[in-house]
Amino acid sequence: MKSHLPLLDPLRFAAALGVAMFHQMFWSWAWTSIGVPGFERTVAADVLYPSAAPFTWFGWVGVEIFFVISGFVIANSASQSSPGAFLLGRVLRLYPAVWVCATATLLVLLLFGSGPASEIILPYIHAMLMVPKGVTGQWLDEVYWTLAAETAFYGLVFCAMLTRKITLRHLAFGLTVYSAIFNAVALLVASCTTPSDLPYLVILMFRVPCAAFLLSHGCFFALGIWLFISANRQLTALEQVAVAVTCLSGAAEIYFFASFFLESIPAIADQSALAPILVWAAAVLLIALAANRNRRSAGAAPEAPAYLRTLGLITYPLYLTHNVIGAAIIRALVDAGLDATSALWIALGLLVLVCWFICTKIEPAIRAALMQALMRFGTLPKRLRTPRRSVLTRGLRLPRPVAVKVNVAPS
Repeated sequence: MKSHLPLLDPLRFAAALGVAMFHQMFWSWAWTSIGVPGFERTVAADVLYPSAAPFTWFGWVGVEIFFVISGFVIANSASQSSPGAFLLGRVLRLYPAVWVCATATLLVLLLFGSGPASEIILPYIHAMLMVPKGVTGQWLDEVYWTLAAETAFYGLVFCAMLTRKITLRHLAFGLTVYSAIFNAVALLVASCTTPSDLPYLVILMFRVPCAAFLLSHGCFFALGIWLFISANRQLTALEQVAVAVTCLSGAAEIYFFASFFLESIPAIADQSALAPILVWAAAVLLIALAANRNRRSAGAAPEAPAYLRTLGLITYPLYLTHNVIGAAIIRALVDAGLDATSALWIALGLLVLVCWFICTKIEPAIRAALMQALMRFGTLPKRLRTPRRSVLTRGLRLPRPVAVKVNVAPS
């Protein structure tokens, strides 16, 4: 059986563009209604895009789409790997791009930023090590908060693999219940308080500063696992209930954050919290339909076009660079005399080209160097290639490990 979903690469790329447009066309000026943003403010141009607000304010929902896709692909990766091979694969996938993009961000902030250099050093170290900054620290770039959630999920999967008892199904059920309880409480708090009340702020804190706890976003990773299972076999009645719970829990998380935005930013007070929910639901539906078609189809899955796989590779560095570095490019173009809209699109185009170079030339070179270093100092774990199933696939009823040929990066 196969689990090949070419749809995931362009979907992830579209989600990354949505997040980029949110940051550059909305958050770049709307943040003043809520509070001071991250270091990007020190390099950003003084431009406004109020007419685009109805179409860009909910672009942050691309992050929730990322998490669902990660749940799907990481489930597949874990189902056909040993714990050591899984961990090595994640390290080789995540760190090279982070090292390149974090260093580029640091250089941009040092050369063009208006803040003191001493404030950037510790966030840079955190970014290079992919260590969460804590509640009171500051990210080198605000987008790095999603890596805390991603690495927490990877760690959870790795620990499950080490137990040799916890399966994908167990993991999905656990995350479903764990996150659903929290999001139900968050929805209750939102209905009884206002964004200025302490309980509301405490609940909101778990979305970004405490993302590594997966309280808000665990449901999205769980949904990705359920979609992976559904791509290989029919879900049971209980599992279908779990899918419904994760969907409701995800919608609650999105609604809570959207409501916070709508109540705190006057420029979008007339918008509906349903908009980001519908965008996210449409993406989930596309993945579900592709998974269902995958399960029902016979024969070998067609190879995804190379350009689609390249889009998937570009997504990760694009996500890591679009905010601070993108803001600096827009500022340079505006200072050169371009209008704000033209500067935005040119900046995004330049970033895509740069990120293509990073993912096709620089990242592979760094990975090769890491592999050489590991070969010198120890034995590399071997990826499972025998027909024997991974422990995580118990209950999945797979005759052999499946291969998802999709390039995945975290958000």
